[in-house]
Amino acid sequence: MQKIDQACVNTLRFLAADQVEKAKSGHPGFPLGTAPLMYTIWDRYMSYNPANPNWFNRDRFILSPGHGSALLYAMLHLAGYDLSLEELQNFRQWGSKTPGHPEYGLTPGVDVSTGPLGHGFAMGVGFAIAEAMLAGKYNKPDFPVVNHYTYGLTSDGDLMEGVSCEAASLAGTLGLGKLIYLYDDNKITIEGDTSIAFTEDVEARFKAYGWQVLRVADSEDVEAMAAAIKEAQADTTHPSLIIVRTHIGFGSPKQDSPSCHGEPLGAEALAATKEKAGWPQEMFYIPTEAKEHFEAKLPACAKAEADWNSLMEDYKACYPELAAELADRMAGKINVDLEALEAIFKDQAKSATRASSGDVIQKLAEQVPALVGGSADLGPSNKTVMKAGGYFSKLDHKGRNIHFGVREHAMGTVLNGLALHGGFVPFGGTFLVFADFLRPTIRMAALMGIQSIFVLTHDSIALGEDGPTHQPIETTMGLRLIPNVSVIRPADALETAVAWKQACLNKTKPTCLLLSRQNLPVMHEYAAVIHENAAKGAYVLSPAKEAAKVILIGTGSEVELALKAQAKLAEEGIDASIVSMPSWDLFDAQSEEYKESVLPAGVTKFAVEAGVPYGWSRYTGSEKNVLGITTFGASAPGGVMLEKYGFTVDNLVAKVKAAL
Repeated sequence: MQKIDQACVNTLRFLAADQVEKAKSGHPGFPLGTAPLMYTIWDRYMSYNPANPNWFNRDRFILSPGHGSALLYAMLHLAGYDLSLEELQNFRQWGSKTPGHPEYGLTPGVDVSTGPLGHGFAMGVGFAIAEAMLAGKYNKPDFPVVNHYTYGLTSDGDLMEGVSCEAASLAGTLGLGKLIYLYDDNKITIEGDTSIAFTEDVEARFKAYGWQVLRVADSEDVEAMAAAIKEAQADTTHPSLIIVRTHIGFGSPKQDSPSCHGEPLGAEALAATKEKAGWPQEMFYIPTEAKEHFEAKLPACAKAEADWNSLMEDYKACYPELAAELADRMAGKINVDLEALEAIFKDQAKSATRASSGDVIQKLAEQVPALVGGSADLGPSNKTVMKAGGYFSKLDHKGRNIHFGVREHAMGTVLNGLALHGGFVPFGGTFLVFADFLRPTIRMAALMGIQSIFVLTHDSIALGEDGPTHQPIETTMGLRLIPNVSVIRPADALETAVAWKQACLNKTKPTCLLLSRQNLPVMHEYAAVIHENAAKGAYVLSPAKEAAKVILIGTGSEVELALKAQAKLAEEGIDASIVSMPSWDLFDAQSEEYKESVLPAGVTKFAVEAGVPYGWSRYTGSEKNVLGITTFGASAPGGVMLEKYGFTVDNLVAKVKAAL
């Protein structure tokens, strides 16, 4: 290793180790072992501009084993990002920009939140699809306006996780040649040698997935790693995994031991490691030559962005319409014509909300060029196919539909990668009950505050004959528990149109659209009130004729039942008001005055939803005032299921009268 390379690598190593030591918490082993890998990517190949961390055509970098965050922070500091040495010294402390795992939106230069192993690896597939899809549409001869790579470090733990297997298989199938990962092959896990649980031939597995696999025998050989990355770039039709034999805790007394994974080295061991490397004992020491090496790169970093801006100006002159559309996508500019969406249903009497969603998607595809998506092999059932969108594939990068295959977990991570990359409003579909496969990705989308849309159909026991394995009972409530997720369960086609508009415009959180299999009446008589109020999460759909004795709250398909119960109660002299509540979170965000106008104090409230009743007491005052389900379902036609589980007018009326 050249002298300057060694100085920079050791700077990264010991800045990371010092962060962990000072915090008395963290993971020093990974940074010590993989600092040369990080350095090689950033020094030889990364295209970036620390003065503008969000430059659209920058290369993306993913630290999939997010527990090694101290190494990334050291790299960002050296590279010139707005991450001071004081922030590194405040590693893992309250209010710092250097949390225990990288957090998107908090630390300049962090392209993705990582920590749950495998997720970073899989989100990188979304980044690579995003680059290829945009390049396929907008690039023209002499105008490579979208042209960047996704690089990352991945680990044994990442590759053990199922989500990385799903994503790697998809990436190979799609031939994502600009996705390049360096694999930290240190053969150590927390519990011991990887041989205790991970003995497969990783090289053979990834070749079977359709990846190019390269090897570097010595992690200290920067030139060999640089050559491997260059070789990876030369293969434009396969993603690349570069297997680098590394040593966890390199150079320390704890090298190749699990003991240096998740705890500080300790003062004595850290001092010995520095002494062995010929490094000063001073904490957070940065040699002048390392600092100057990266400072010297800054003019070239700025020039890279300036050259791209100039290219974009020339592109705008030659292709003004495409340039304007791309600029809107990069800026996240979205226009949704709700009236045009609602007009789709003017002649429809009934429609399953999954079918209504499919109709809306067709119209949105015209209105929102950034809309892309697919399904976990359930497109015909989820109604998620954009009929005029074409399919993204290894041979065609212009398609807007994505075949995810039966890979719900990877689908969610890819959606998150697309959303993080920018230029996309991504959606993915499956059955609601299979949101359990998606839940970790929904949580990460919520944590990062990104616009992934999850189309979750077959939303209740009314899906019928497929039985309890496919009938979501607790799933809706479970999704509502995740902070910063918008969960919308529309009652008909018109509410579905509003829900989709909300999902497209809500850029700071993911949205889950919960949709029915069975047909539901289109509530044309309430069209005006739906148009005006459905986006507020809850609203008075059908007011009582005089003073309401009870407010019936319904969601989704149960709003129809509530309306029928209202008529029956009126026959018995009980005046009821019907509130449609498609979204708890949207309603909770309204003013106190509005919420009081919908659910005034002093009036009995009763909710009906084909799911667990737990949680509804926040609106009804008691879980006794809920018609729900507390057991798993059964296999029978949907109508029979609803009757057997008590979702009938007579039973609802009886329950309401008992509550009164």
